[in-house]
Amino acid sequence: MKELGDYLKRVRISNGVSLTEACEDLNFSTSQLENIESGNVKAFKDVYELKDSIKMYAKYLGLDSDRIVDEFNGFLFQHTSKISLEDIRNAQKKKEELLEEKRVKSPYTMEYKEKVSIWPFIYIVIGIFLLSLVVYVILSNVNKVPKRTDELKVYIKEECIL
Repeated sequence: MKELGDYLKRVRISNGVSLTEACEDLNFSTSQLENIESGNVKAFKDVYELKDSIKMYAKYLGLDSDRIVDEFNGFLFQHTSKISLEDIRNAQKKKEELLEEKRVKSPYTMEYKEKVSIWPFIYIVIGIFLLSLVVYVILSNVNKVPKRTDELKVYIKEECIL
């Protein structure tokens, strides 16, 4: 891209057009045109916008715009062919995640996660505890043999009398 930018700059200078004049005629910012001429692709957010800008600039300079765009496409192919398949997949995954976050969610299409409440389990444990306590109390009273204090009182009284 650096070579293409240098070529465009040399043609502009040989045509006697200043950077400011070209920016005004094309309605470009000065930094945008400087970045094209220096080959700074990272300054542009969109590759398609950059391609259109290069095509317009080539037409403005009186060059064959299709040939210039073909050279730019060759640069893009060389640049993108160095990206690994894993990087492409990771970028696609991040893009899908961002789209999912930005998606409008309707109450009819939203997935609700069912919250599990712990209170029913606590009530069941307390109920089992109380039931076992009641059963224990009942069983402990049923198995008790009543004291025979009446017979002893009578026996003690008889001995005291004698």
